[in-house]
Amino acid sequence: MSGSVLLIHLLGGVALLLWATRLVRTGIERAIGERLRKLIGSATATPLSSFATGLGVATALQSSTAAGVLVAGFARRGMVGVAAGIAFMLGADIGSTLIVQLLAFDLSQMVPLLLLIGVVLFMATSAPLPVHIGRVIIGIALMVTALGMIVHASEPLRESWLMAAMLSRLEGDLILALIIGALLCWALHSTVATVLFILSLASAQVIQLPLAAILIIAANVGAGLIPLGLSWKLGADARRIMLANLAIRVVMAALALAVISLVLPMISGIARDPARTLALLHTAFNLVQAALALPFLGLIAATAVRLVPTDTEADAVQRPLHLDPALLNQPPIALANASREVLRLADGVEVMLRESLSALSDGNDKRRDKIRALDDEVDRQEEQIKLYLTRLSRGSLQEEDARRCIDLIMFTTNLEHVGDIIDKGLLALAAKKARGGHTFSDTGWAEIVSLHEQVLAHMRLAMTVFQTRDLDMARQLVARKDQFRTAEANAARAHLQRLREGGAATVDTSTLHLDILRDLKRIVSHLTSVAVPILEAAGELRGTRLKGEVIEQ
Repeated sequence: MSGSVLLIHLLGGVALLLWATRLVRTGIERAIGERLRKLIGSATATPLSSFATGLGVATALQSSTAAGVLVAGFARRGMVGVAAGIAFMLGADIGSTLIVQLLAFDLSQMVPLLLLIGVVLFMATSAPLPVHIGRVIIGIALMVTALGMIVHASEPLRESWLMAAMLSRLEGDLILALIIGALLCWALHSTVATVLFILSLASAQVIQLPLAAILIIAANVGAGLIPLGLSWKLGADARRIMLANLAIRVVMAALALAVISLVLPMISGIARDPARTLALLHTAFNLVQAALALPFLGLIAATAVRLVPTDTEADAVQRPLHLDPALLNQPPIALANASREVLRLADGVEVMLRESLSALSDGNDKRRDKIRALDDEVDRQEEQIKLYLTRLSRGSLQEEDARRCIDLIMFTTNLEHVGDIIDKGLLALAAKKARGGHTFSDTGWAEIVSLHEQVLAHMRLAMTVFQTRDLDMARQLVARKDQFRTAEANAARAHLQRLREGGAATVDTSTLHLDILRDLKRIVSHLTSVAVPILEAAGELRGTRLKGEVIEQ
């Protein structure tokens, strides 16, 4: 076999291994991903529960990187503390080693059966869960196949003088071996795939057991780089968790290298097989790491907080300013502060709404990206406010306070829906208009601008109603909603009349035009919701919009 063909076979095996690993993780995420997110949100209150949760999540996902990105997102929202996040990662590091234990056994005889079961589950039904389980089983079968490909393609390397020279250099240079192993893990972006690749090279006797053990240790260090890079922009707490995780791995690697010559023969005597030996070493590394780090979790977290700077003032604007947990035992004050935070949320939504018209006009990609970034912030703020109010509602509230708490949650949700309509509706239409090079007719654009201005005015009135809870203004808000519905219907009829007349610009932008009118009407409906509890309390809402009495069936 020529060198180029051998390299293609080897890289093909690695590619299949990476794809199969992703297939397994994707199948699990789609099958139980939402449950895992809820589990993280509800079971990370203490370091011990966080450790157990991290172990469970990474065992399910078979990826400490995926688990790390999830917990970093929760840390960004303030739902997971630094100590709890570090404990979560210690558990996740152990959980991600379990599939390596499984695949260290020779499962090649089971591949046909696994493929048969996986394909039947994937194709025999349209129910989501069996399809996702089938995907996972197919992925495991392909991982076993990929390992076999790598072992087979690696066998000629045992006779290669060039490979022998390179490996002798690595065996004689510990630092270089560590760097190569860590960079390999970072390049593959998968600890599982990296460790399995090293196992396959050792099984093919391309590399000797001592060098393979060093590469396994290096891969565990490289595994700390991946979630750090992916979560770097998710805030100071996320950086603190991931940097602490990386630092713990580096310290553990130094300790492991100091005793590897004593430990490796012991493990090898138990496993009696290179692949099993390295799989046990990989798991033992992470078990000992957790055992050594957990007792010092408070110190590690405090050091991370002290060393990693707090977010800059620009980043701090994104944090909730008024949701003080210390005031949860004083409901009236907590509700007032939550109301102030809702106003901050509304300010962001108003900016999105105002800028959306410019996005529709100029087709600027950067403008759309900035508005989408604002929507991400709106989503985060909405989640923070709802979490705070939910915690408040668990206490003993007066009837009026309880009602106000529910009203705030509902209006916060409606504001978030407005942000989503702008992001997924108006911005998507702006992007479609830019891609197609479409231009509205002068009359059509003037209608859109006029209706957009009415929506902006409606939002400002809605926020005044929210602040003052004035009954007359609430009536006015509902009346303006009816006026807007009439204006929107008139604009739609005028557009259809122009469409019948066959104007080129009108025909070209008809779908865009009508979709924009629809989205603006939806925004008005969500904003008007702030008046509902005020009018209900005053007994001014009808039970039905139908004329006359409702006839009982």
